[in-house]
Amino acid sequence: MINKLVYLSLVLFVFASCEVSPKPINYGSDGCHFCSMTIVDKQHAAQIVTKKGKAFKFDAVECMVNHLKDVDVATIELFLVNDYQTPGDLIDAKKATFLISKEIPSPMGEYLSGFQSRVEAENIEDENNGKLYSWNELLTRFKVE
Repeated sequence: MINKLVYLSLVLFVFASCEVSPKPINYGSDGCHFCSMTIVDKQHAAQIVTKKGKAFKFDAVECMVNHLKDVDVATIELFLVNDYQTPGDLIDAKKATFLISKEIPSPMGEYLSGFQSRVEAENIEDENNGKLYSWNELLTRFKVE
């Protein structure tokens, strides 16, 4: 009976620890998986979560996108970026609109910001110049295949 309880507990633990969902970013203490910088900017951080539930955190969208060149993208379930308009809120990168504007610095110098709303991105672009990208256009720009 005890062996069955231990086995059941172990199985439940394994399934619970493999939940595919975003993990909180501890700003000021978590390090970027790509460049090792401490993640402090709540407007530009990003995260990927694998199909097995492992989360990788990044200090900038450009770090996440550059990291994708070195991994099998098919193993990734979630691509997340912080919404520039609501700092600290992770949004689906595949649905986001991205702005590259020299007027809005990002941690790694690519001037890249993500927006949940295309309209908001267009408004910020009007104020700051730059160019808008979809997720797929951004991957093409960074040569992620």
